[in-house]
Amino acid sequence: MFLEFYGLSEQPFGVTPDPRFLYLSPGHREALASIYYGIEVGRGFMALVAKPGMGKTTLLFQLLEKFRHNARTAFLFQTQCSSREFMRLLLAELGVESRDQDFVSTHEEFNKFMLQEAHAHRRLIVMIDEAQNLDASVMETVRLLSDFETPRTKLLQIILSGQPELADKLASKQLVQLRQRVSVLTGLTPLSVEETRKYIEYRMGIAGHSGSLPFSDEALLAMARFSEGIPRNINNVCFNVLSLGCALRQRMIDLKIVEEVIGDLDIKQHMTETTPVLPSDPPFHMPASRNFSKSYESPYVAGNDVHGALTPAEARAYMSQLAAQLRDWKRN
Repeated sequence: MFLEFYGLSEQPFGVTPDPRFLYLSPGHREALASIYYGIEVGRGFMALVAKPGMGKTTLLFQLLEKFRHNARTAFLFQTQCSSREFMRLLLAELGVESRDQDFVSTHEEFNKFMLQEAHAHRRLIVMIDEAQNLDASVMETVRLLSDFETPRTKLLQIILSGQPELADKLASKQLVQLRQRVSVLTGLTPLSVEETRKYIEYRMGIAGHSGSLPFSDEALLAMARFSEGIPRNINNVCFNVLSLGCALRQRMIDLKIVEEVIGDLDIKQHMTETTPVLPSDPPFHMPASRNFSKSYESPYVAGNDVHGALTPAEARAYMSQLAAQLRDWKRN
């Protein structure tokens, strides 16, 4: 273990969503503030959408901590379930015994509990993580929970958190009534190179490290680029880099160590050599005002037609080119 070697009192790059280690980048701070304010003013439905590994769950735990003393809260993450199972999980999380009741009975039990909390002047907050996995019928059940309100206030605050597929579901015609009720919709963006450095510095500081970081500038830049600014990726690469640095008894992590770790973590080396097949439809639908279609070209693809099978090297070159074009598009 590298903790003692690098002057740490605990693991700074763990895999659990510990809110103490939540680094509030400008994007994370804005998302946290938006949801917090939405709860405070009783907006009802809110949604947090971001790619995997961006820290959604950690942010939710931070919110739970903020409202721990003045609200009843429920945190649900088992979202591959039926409406009946969902209601039973919700009641169990709130500490209400539901026995083996049917859906109607559990719904009535929840209504009774919600009214009790309202009479006690306690807000009720339900957070649903991995909400993109909810079946449309369960989504409708969640929507119906929001129907309980007084003429002046919502009795229940619901936060849906999930991957971009959640936004796809909310945008579907089938869930138009639910989408109309989502009054706060926020997201998280990957960290920049500088934010990645601050993220690492912050987490190591919480774990007891003092002084300058044990990484060279080149090492930090390589880790930031490899992780693509995704916190979970940053944690993985930092854990492995520090582990290797400790094994080599090297106090300052240089680029060579990082490159060795990146080589070990690169999943491509473990993939089978199969011929990639590009989708027949364009994978992105950008606003026409961006004129992105003009830059969406490659030496291997014309329009929607594939000029034959690509070699692995050609496929990698094509994807690298597309990634560079996307970065340019975002900057513009």
